[in-house]
Amino acid sequence: MHSSSLRDCKAWQSEGLLLSTSSNEACKMYDAALTQYVSWCNDKSLGGLEGCISKMQAADPSFVMGHVIANGLELIGTGRSVLLDKGLASAVQKTVELSKTQAVTERERLHALAVEMFAKGCFPKACNLWETILQDYPTDMLALKFAHDSYFYMGYQPQMRDCVARVLPHWKPHMPLYGYLKGMYAFGLVETNLYDRAEKMAEEGLSLNPGDAWSVHSIAHVHEMRAEVERGLKFMEQTENNWKGCDMLACHNYWHWALYHIEKGEYEAALTIFDNQISQSLHSSGAMLDMVDACSMLYRLQMEGVNVGDRWKEVVKVTKPHAEDHVLVFNDLHFLMSSLGAKEEETTRRVMVSLQEHVKAPGENYQHALGQDLGLPMCEALVEFDSGNYSRTVELLHPIRYQMKGIGGSDAQRDIFSQLLIHAALKSEDKSHQKLARGLLVERDAFRPNSPLTDRLIRRATAMHGLG
Repeated sequence: MHSSSLRDCKAWQSEGLLLSTSSNEACKMYDAALTQYVSWCNDKSLGGLEGCISKMQAADPSFVMGHVIANGLELIGTGRSVLLDKGLASAVQKTVELSKTQAVTERERLHALAVEMFAKGCFPKACNLWETILQDYPTDMLALKFAHDSYFYMGYQPQMRDCVARVLPHWKPHMPLYGYLKGMYAFGLVETNLYDRAEKMAEEGLSLNPGDAWSVHSIAHVHEMRAEVERGLKFMEQTENNWKGCDMLACHNYWHWALYHIEKGEYEAALTIFDNQISQSLHSSGAMLDMVDACSMLYRLQMEGVNVGDRWKEVVKVTKPHAEDHVLVFNDLHFLMSSLGAKEEETTRRVMVSLQEHVKAPGENYQHALGQDLGLPMCEALVEFDSGNYSRTVELLHPIRYQMKGIGGSDAQRDIFSQLLIHAALKSEDKSHQKLARGLLVERDAFRPNSPLTDRLIRRATAMHGLG
């Protein structure tokens, strides 16, 4: 990204997206921050995402959309909670106050209000505000990306797909960031089981920009959901040099690469990716996505019977400070995996007790409202499984298995809980649970045929219980 290509005040106005500032530098740094967010790449030549935000705020400290993107990105990263981080809460409040006292457009005012709603945990209300913006300003990429990500956090898969579909006709190939829409739409398609269309759309994205890590990510999902292990491995290897520099997503793409190895039972290869890529990224970035990837991968390997050594102890050092965040139920579950894996009983207790407190009076907080019916039973299931109480694990997970989508994340990410239910049912001494395991494996094989992992579990079921 060259600074000369960044949009100034006049350029934003000519595109119908007026930014209420007289500072060309603020406008350009806003563009740089937006581009790095959408592309998942820190541009070191511009000082990275944080550097650009600092320059933007220095150029115009009262720039409302500058506050919107800066605080919106902090919130959408889900690594900080306004309930615990008073500095972030104050920054969000300042954004709202500036939007009321400055001469800004209605679009900018709605942006500020949406950030406030997201900060309060009112995710659906925030999305409604971003959708209101997109009705009149369909090329507002910040509104689109914030909505797209928030739908993902709620497990609203059709909405994640359709919010992009609605605006696509209004975009033209010459517009900045146009190509990234292809990968975003592809991800919505793959999460609604439209795999052929998803692959085609992501390939279009890569033809426009081979370095589009999100389009690569969407194709990785297609291969994962189809159990196309060899195609997935070949694709990741062939494209690695194009996306490994996208430091905000590379770790997650390596996670997908490792999943193919776990699928094949190639556990050492998966652990090598963990040690060389995922663990290193986790400790250098401290990013929430990297935490989730690390926890998910080690837990999957453990369920497969793999000894992961002391790796949990290193992971929990990064996750432990977030034990009481409770921004997303999805995150809470992964923090719990790490504390259980590291045998840190006090951290496990902190996660559980603080979650129980939040769900008592969730108010408008969407995630806390999920806690009673989804968050707590799923967290309790992890604790019971770790204690060897497999029947109780089944009793907790089986009644809510079709509601688990509500915790957000992708189908591939949430599959860890489907696997957990199967493993618990296989290990349970209750005969009805053992029959349930057989049924779950039959349906898994029907939806995702030719899966080596499913075949292994079927063989295990047969060996344990004579289930043919």
